[in-house]
Amino acid sequence: MNFDFTEEQVMLRKTVRDFVDREIMPNMAEWDRAGQFDASIIPKLADLGLMGVCIPEQYGGSGMDYNALAIVCEELERGDTAFRTAVSVHTGLNSMTLLQWGTEEQKNNYLIPQAKGEKIGAFGLTEPGAGSDVASLQSTADKDGDHYILNGQKTWISLCDTADHFLVFAYTDKSKKHHGISAFIVERTWKGFSSKATKGKLGIRAGNTGELFFENVRVPKENLLGEEGEGFKIAMAALDNGRFTVAAGAVGQIMAALEASVKYCHERETFGKPIGKHQLVQQMIANMEAGLQMSRLLVYRAGEMKNQGKRNTRETSLAKWQACDFANKAADDAVQIHGAYGFSDEYPVERYLRNSKAPVIYEGTREIHTVMQAEYVLGYRKDKKLNNMLPAWEPTGEHV
Repeated sequence: MNFDFTEEQVMLRKTVRDFVDREIMPNMAEWDRAGQFDASIIPKLADLGLMGVCIPEQYGGSGMDYNALAIVCEELERGDTAFRTAVSVHTGLNSMTLLQWGTEEQKNNYLIPQAKGEKIGAFGLTEPGAGSDVASLQSTADKDGDHYILNGQKTWISLCDTADHFLVFAYTDKSKKHHGISAFIVERTWKGFSSKATKGKLGIRAGNTGELFFENVRVPKENLLGEEGEGFKIAMAALDNGRFTVAAGAVGQIMAALEASVKYCHERETFGKPIGKHQLVQQMIANMEAGLQMSRLLVYRAGEMKNQGKRNTRETSLAKWQACDFANKAADDAVQIHGAYGFSDEYPVERYLRNSKAPVIYEGTREIHTVMQAEYVLGYRKDKKLNNMLPAWEPTGEHV
């Protein structure tokens, strides 16, 4: 196994890091205080080819590998979770799902403009009464000639007021339970669609999160993704991709907490010496470094399996679970290292701690992933090969 980054990946990391330092870091505290999502960042990411970094060139993307996507998510989350979330939802949950399951017509109409960053995609699965228990969905899509009539509500949807296209999951046949769920591509401009942002969040305050409402929205049959009844399978495949980006982002959050803590350790003195000389502070720094390195290895292992076109549900679940837990602990320790200043937004670590809580809940709670890993080990759960696996990555040249 080769753990060295390619020259292209090194250049990509530098490009994204420079962008974050220039465009995001100087404004982040203000955006967080205001609860403001600055959508002007998205076109700038698109100009760098980052909104479709791992989508093949034939569909408007940059044609880089899946670990390039991990690098992008790491560096964006180092700036703030809000912007990594935007790429996770747009690319990981939506565009990669269209690449995996979409018809050529759907890819031409939706994937290509999304990969170019001309249109933004989002993902509508969670409902007020259906989170981890997907089969509890209440949204319905009833067949009416050449259309489906979509009714229902979604909640905790990232890019709710920003996205142009949504992947929405609803029952086409409730009698079949989760085998009766189908997936649809829904456009914001269609009559009967509306959205509303959620305020008062603990963290990711600079992100656009909220609710979607569907009141007799007419969805053309051409916008059914996959076949009727394949929605649950499509959602689980999408989560493999979304969880991968969340895990990669958590690596970036550990990196941010560690960088801030090391800087503060060299600035702050107590009892006549830099606080970095105190062993218990060193213990927290060492734990951050261990979490960073272990998490990154788990993420890139899952990414390499994606590169080879292999099923990676188990590996991605483990990476998401562990990286998010490490990030939550790293942020907590970063606040502790900063002492009373860590309790103030004068320093970024209190924001890291608030932001770190959401990823241990969304895209599979820590408890869901714990059960999944135990069931794999015990032999109660086995991965089944999907007919619509992501294509193995093929190198297409230099892009950054």
